[in-house]
Amino acid sequence: MHLDRLITVLESVAAAGRPISAADVQRATDLPRPTCYRLLQTLAEHRLLDLSSSGNPALYTVGKRVQRLAVLGRSDADVAARLAPVLKETAIALGEAVFLSRYRDQRVEIVHVETPDEATRSFIHPGLGKRPLHACSCSKVIAAFADQDFQRAIFDGPLRAYTAQTKTDGALIEREFAEIRQSGFAECVEEIEVGVSSVAAPIRLGPSQVLMSLGATGPIRRFTPERRQTVGRDLSRVADRIAASLTVAAF
Repeated sequence: MHLDRLITVLESVAAAGRPISAADVQRATDLPRPTCYRLLQTLAEHRLLDLSSSGNPALYTVGKRVQRLAVLGRSDADVAARLAPVLKETAIALGEAVFLSRYRDQRVEIVHVETPDEATRSFIHPGLGKRPLHACSCSKVIAAFADQDFQRAIFDGPLRAYTAQTKTDGALIEREFAEIRQSGFAECVEEIEVGVSSVAAPIRLGPSQVLMSLGATGPIRRFTPERRQTVGRDLSRVADRIAASLTVAAF
């Protein structure tokens, strides 16, 4: 089958453990040369293989799209274990609780939390579990980069008011999503709980939908508008580091 041959070629590149030429792949798979080259081209076109065209011969490596699939297929416990040191480092640097969220099954959940040194000062633990798509920074920053049909379901759906600050007008949320895409991070200012604020940045594992986010939460007295901007930029840099580490070495 055509799919079997594609998988054979992909496996041969992965098994090499290094950039590999088309000739090496052909020898490893024993496929006819035209067939092998055509399969390599197909895999590269779909970003399942990455092609370096700067050398002669050109070399193939396992594509970042495959690496992203490996990450997304991992359990929450596996992902949390890998990212816990980075989250802990960030929590200590910010002096606030830092949390990791994932999108699955039409919902966003906080799956791991790291806290700063308790002796430093008090902090707010966000807890684990499901978060509303319209009212929490960790879920808003994921929903803001989702496809239009998914967003439309949020705008048109029933929107619960958790506090007086919760936005329940679809048009207002649509504008907020556009602002999030422009700024690169989301804010939640007393929308879930009075006196509590949070900021979250997307963890971009590819050009398509954002399925993970990195957030920090704290009391509104510390999370002033200026501080939220600073925290948002800091989280964005850490989120980019996390994305790079996950796609370069997917466990």
